[in-house]
Amino acid sequence: MINQPTIKTEPVTAEVQCSIRPSFRVAQVAGMFDLPQQEVSHESFSVELPVKDGPWQIGIIVGPSGSGKSTIARHRFADSYVHQQPWPADQAIIDGLGNHPIKKLYSTLTSVGLSSPPVWLKPYQVLSGGEQFRANLARALLSKKSTIVFDEFTSTVDRTSAQIGSAAIAKAIRRESSSRKFIAVTCHYDVIPWLEPDWVVDMADQSFTRRCLRRPQIELEFCRAKPAIWAQFARHHYLNAKHLPVAQFYVALFNQQPVAVVALVGLWGKKGHKRVARVVVLPDYQGIGIGSRTLDHVCSLEKANGFGLHLTAAHPGILQHCKSSPLWQTKKVYRGSQKKRQFKNGKEVKSALGRQVASFQYVGPAYA
Repeated sequence: MINQPTIKTEPVTAEVQCSIRPSFRVAQVAGMFDLPQQEVSHESFSVELPVKDGPWQIGIIVGPSGSGKSTIARHRFADSYVHQQPWPADQAIIDGLGNHPIKKLYSTLTSVGLSSPPVWLKPYQVLSGGEQFRANLARALLSKKSTIVFDEFTSTVDRTSAQIGSAAIAKAIRRESSSRKFIAVTCHYDVIPWLEPDWVVDMADQSFTRRCLRRPQIELEFCRAKPAIWAQFARHHYLNAKHLPVAQFYVALFNQQPVAVVALVGLWGKKGHKRVARVVVLPDYQGIGIGSRTLDHVCSLEKANGFGLHLTAAHPGILQHCKSSPLWQTKKVYRGSQKKRQFKNGKEVKSALGRQVASFQYVGPAYA
C-alpha cells in the first residue's frame, strides 16, 4: 500500500461581480421571462484547496464550463498563473523560449515530448496542435515560477495527444526538484489518471480529493515491418529522412497503430553485428519513454538471433537513456568537428558539428 502525503487544505472563496448597464432589450427580456432586473451580476465559488507550500507537486482543477475553475485558480494562485503570450511569427520556437543556455532549452523541450530538433527550428504557427501545446508547456517550465498554473490544459488538442502530453509533463515535473509545482486547469476529466495528480478539485460539486493514481499502462506490440513503414516516420527523424533500402524495420504498435520505428543495418566490417540506424517516435507519443522501450526491445530480439547491437547517436534523449541504462555500455564519447571522414566508397561525410556524439553497445538480455 502506497502512503499518501498529508496535504493540508484551507477554504478559498472567489467572488466575481460586475455592473450591468440598463437598456431597453434588458428590460424586454426581464419582462418576457419574469426575471428580476439586476444592477450588478454576482457569482461566488467556494472550495477547499491545498496550502501552497504543502507536500505536493501536481494538482488539477477540473470541471465543466462555467463552474468557476478558472476564477478559483486565478484568485488563489494569481502570481503563478501562466498567461499565454504570442509567439514571434518569424522566429523558430527555439528563439521564442527566452534567454536560456541551449542545453537547458533542448532538455526542457525533450522533457515535454517535443524532442524533434527540426521542429525546434520551425515557427510556432506552423506546428501541429499537439506540438504547440507542448511548446507552451516548455515555455511555462522555463519560467522562474516555483508554481505553474496552466489554464485551458489540453483544450486545443485531440484526446490522445492530451493524455500522452499529460503523462510527459507529469514525468518532467516530478523529475525536477520537489519544490516545483504544477496545477492544470481543465474541463477534461480524461487526463486525470495520465497526469497522476496529488490532489483533484472538481468544481462540478466543489469537492477536494487526495489522489495517488497510477498512470494507465501503455501496452506496446512489437513486430517486423516492411520498408514502406518508413514513409510514416521519415519527416520526424531528427537528422536525415533518407530511405534505407537495406534496412530491417521493427515497429511498435499502440492500440494497433504504429507509434515508433527502429531501423537496423549491418555494421560495416564486422560480421554478425548490426547498428541502429534510425529511432523515431511520432510526435504525439513522445516524452513518455516509448522510444527507449522500443529500442531496447528490438535489440533484445536481435541479440536472441545471435547479433551484436551497436548505436551511435547525438540526440540528447537517446544519449541520456543509453548512458543511464544498464542495458547499454558506453564505448566512446566525442564531439563532432568539421573534419571530413573518408570512407571506402569514396564518399565524404561531415561529422556532427560541435555536438556530443556517443557510441554504445547493447549488453542487455536476449529475448526471443
